[in-house]
Amino acid sequence: MPVAPEVILYSRKGCHLCEVVKASLVRLESRALFTWREIDIDADAELLGLYNEEVPVVFLHGRKAFKYFMDEEEFLRRLERG
Repeated sequence: MPVAPEVILYSRKGCHLCEVVKASLVRLESRALFTWREIDIDADAELLGLYNEEVPVVFLHGRKAFKYFMDEEEFLRRLERG
């Protein structure tokens, strides 16, 4: 059985773009095998320093794949490539 890649969404409360990316991830769950979790950068000083001006930030396969916006088709291509 294949292992589902993990996607990490770095976000913050009250971020409209973060909500848009979350909605995309929910939609894409029915089209591809992956798991995802959201991390609030405001709860961690190190993450806040790293991503304060970049949220939402999406990590895929352990690498930063998107910031600010996420194209769903490009996400699926990158997910497939590994």
